[in-house]
Amino acid sequence: MWIVIESPIGPLRIVEQAGAITAIEFSPFRDGTGRPLGDRADDAPVLVAAARQLAEYFAGDRTEFDLPLAPAGSQWQRSVWAQLLGIEYGATASYGEIALRLGKTNAASRAVGTANGANPIPIVIPCHRVIGANGTLTGYAGGLDRKQLLLDLERQDALF
Repeated sequence: MWIVIESPIGPLRIVEQAGAITAIEFSPFRDGTGRPLGDRADDAPVLVAAARQLAEYFAGDRTEFDLPLAPAGSQWQRSVWAQLLGIEYGATASYGEIALRLGKTNAASRAVGTANGANPIPIVIPCHRVIGANGTLTGYAGGLDRKQLLLDLERQDALF
């Protein structure tokens, strides 16, 4: 099941299966990815909760999400995504820092970046908080403009 919500970074499609969020997609939406969508369900409880929590996040009223998540990915990808959940609101980490947290050397930074880019539940699993070692913005599935907007939103709220 899925819904589409409006946000400051454009429409977002939220996908749920078996009572857990499996994807948040940026527009333009890409169908035919092999990811099951099901029917639109604007009143599904998990989707309603996700929409509410995302609206609270964008309004600056929420810094953590409390949603059941079921991202599909390899063991490596899931381990990287688990590390992303540990990056606090308003903070950032480099790809190398994530690799070190996983017990790998800085040489695994590229593999961390690949897993980060495959994150199917952006914003809630905060892949936008991962930056280059020199503090620069690097690739983001939603585009660097969206990444910058999300980081700015969090930094602005973190000051007050």
